[in-house]
Amino acid sequence: MSGLQAAAEFPRLRYRRARGRVGWVLTVVAFLLVAAPLLDILGLVATRGASAVSPAIFTSVTNGISGGLLNAIVGTFVLSGGALILGVPVGVGAGIYLSEFGGGPFGALVRFVADVLTGIPSIVLGYFSYITMVIGLGWQFSALAGAITLALMIIPYIARLTELAFSQLPLSLRESAYALGAPAHKVVFRIVFPPAAPGVLTAALLALAISVGETAPLIYTAGWSNYVWSGRLTHEPIGYLTYVIWSFINQPFASAHALAFAAAFLVVLVVLAINIAARLLLLGSRATVTGG
Repeated sequence: MSGLQAAAEFPRLRYRRARGRVGWVLTVVAFLLVAAPLLDILGLVATRGASAVSPAIFTSVTNGISGGLLNAIVGTFVLSGGALILGVPVGVGAGIYLSEFGGGPFGALVRFVADVLTGIPSIVLGYFSYITMVIGLGWQFSALAGAITLALMIIPYIARLTELAFSQLPLSLRESAYALGAPAHKVVFRIVFPPAAPGVLTAALLALAISVGETAPLIYTAGWSNYVWSGRLTHEPIGYLTYVIWSFINQPFASAHALAFAAAFLVVLVVLAINIAARLLLLGSRATVTGG
């Protein structure tokens, strides 16, 4: 490059560098605008919640606006566990169908319905379940109504993430199995499913995190109870942690605020642990797909 060409390129190079610096500054500012409120919320929940957590929180039930959170903790696990039991088989089955056999019009319809369901506000699902199950079927506020509602909410996420986990696997896996004469069900469950299992489990964990943090649909279906769940599926309300956060923080009493922050702290810890586990499984799934 001649001297004249270098002199002509120098202003362009300086302009590109200046534009790059401005881009980085704007990126950092945008990140801080997003991260600062989140960190402030997490810091408040961590400091106020950790100070409110005590052994009594895990051993005693809620008594009005005081007491512990044993009933809410048990109820949260019952509702979220029930949602997984009901939702995972349907969601995984739908995801397998979409990935392996859903290339036609019906598969496109299923994808469309799943995408629509993920965009519906959860409180709308709660109101639908209130009309159909709490009132229509006469179950009243109950664990089963709440678990079914949460299952309806997480099934689309599980289906789409399962489809993604299966679609990331190389086509040669299926082709080699079919070439050896293996039937479709053996190809799916013996050849394709094992390497896709980490991705499927990741989908289930993310669905669990979503269900643990939900409040709106449970207000209409699960109600609230100060007592530990007795094992009845219907005609008995059940407690859960997010209700404590939503309801008790509005009470003008320090004991209610302490319970609300303790419940928020527990929910954040559970969701954080689930997301970390899902991230680790997702990394393992990607390593399996790439052969790393």
